[in-house]
Amino acid sequence: MRYRIPNNSQLKLYKFREGLPYFFDTGEIIVLTNDAGDFHTVSPGEFYKLLKGEIKEDSSLGKILTEKNLFPGRIDKDQMAIWLARKMKFLNAGPNLHIVIPTLRCNQQCLYCHASRRDESRTGFDMTEDTAKKVVDTIFDTTSPQITIEFQGGEPLINFEIVRFIIEYALEKNKEIQKELYFSVVTNLSKIDEKKMKYLLDRSVLFCTSLDGPQKIHDANRPFSKNSSYRETIKWMTRINNEYKKRGFDTNIYHVDALMTTTRQSLGHAKEIVDEYVKHGIKVIHVRPLNPLGFASKTWSKIGYTTDEFLKFYFEILDYVIELNLKGVEIQERTAALFIIKMITDRDPNFLDLRSPCGAGIGQMAYNYDGKIFTCDEARMMHEMGEDLFLLGSAGKDLYVDLVGSPITRSILVASLLDAYPYCQGCAFKPYCGICPIINYMEQGDIFGSMEHSSKCRINKAILGYLFNKMHNISNEMLQIFKKWSIFRSRE
Repeated sequence: MRYRIPNNSQLKLYKFREGLPYFFDTGEIIVLTNDAGDFHTVSPGEFYKLLKGEIKEDSSLGKILTEKNLFPGRIDKDQMAIWLARKMKFLNAGPNLHIVIPTLRCNQQCLYCHASRRDESRTGFDMTEDTAKKVVDTIFDTTSPQITIEFQGGEPLINFEIVRFIIEYALEKNKEIQKELYFSVVTNLSKIDEKKMKYLLDRSVLFCTSLDGPQKIHDANRPFSKNSSYRETIKWMTRINNEYKKRGFDTNIYHVDALMTTTRQSLGHAKEIVDEYVKHGIKVIHVRPLNPLGFASKTWSKIGYTTDEFLKFYFEILDYVIELNLKGVEIQERTAALFIIKMITDRDPNFLDLRSPCGAGIGQMAYNYDGKIFTCDEARMMHEMGEDLFLLGSAGKDLYVDLVGSPITRSILVASLLDAYPYCQGCAFKPYCGICPIINYMEQGDIFGSMEHSSKCRINKAILGYLFNKMHNISNEMLQIFKKWSIFRSRE
């Protein structure tokens, strides 16, 4: 519910929303926020008194609201601008995440493959050395002082020679340019061996893989004709993590990250999936819904679900994760943690899907195996489905300034700016949220989607409503858990 404020009221700059819009029957709260992301939760009675001017500035509630820059008529706009600038500093950088596709070929047949992978036996889907050189040259034109080159696919390690060429060429190039340079590889781990592992670890390449849960669920989602995809993943995840430990690294920070994609197979197995992560010492589970991209759009009738079904499953996981934390088991759910960082710290985690504007074209770019450049990886995935609406150009042909300044990039920026959506203007959750124009386009046929009909909007609102409910009269024990989830520790 939104509250209509009289035009002469000093509350008109506020965004008010009742908490708990989905699944929760634990009492109503009102969330007060400002554009910098400061918030406070109050009861409906307190909110009514605030509207009537009955809450005095020197009262206990009045002092809290004043300190958080939320008290009507006492908003420090200069301080608000400073806080907002600090959280929006990502706008001053440029693309720092560069997703490179060494090959579109893959040796697994994941039912939900968003990348529209090609069979390992196919030809014509590998990046050449000449294209790789042009891609790296384009990447280093970025104005960002930091560069992360992330190898995706397909299965990137199928074309390991190009992965190695890009790493060596980038390291050599960076001797002169002196960026903060990082590498990561998103891999199913079935194509790695001891020699490749040593090479990648020696060059500080970070690993990310997929773990969808126990073997039955993982193997059902990610068929692998030569073996169990689950066994290969666990085998090499364990091997790499042991190598980190052997080399003296803090394994709380240095470890193989894992992503969990939710399919219909996952529903009803929330605890088993979390227990699988705990069993292998994985302290972060990132529960991701399916997107209507790649093969997932074709297999939806077999693996898909409704937004309500996903939310029910998600909250079963989040409830269990919190239950485990209260028992001393360290594990966090990544989406909730990202929102918590935005809620209780003065920094933005710079997660590109939860930015306004989003990171497409100005925070990330994606480079296909043939050198074609896209605003983001989702845009590249759409290209593989036959849609080139978000194609920016090609490495070696188009200048950096033309890529980031293209009409396509500008359109995506406007379409992902929350201030451009009347529906978002009245939402208390705006400071923490983000829009993906690609998903809007896939779901609604327009990059300017209707947020009232957006599955992403519904999911974000539900999670934020849950978290704000937890924040209302929060126990010290629960607050310490959330604070721990918000800690940033550099791998350096």
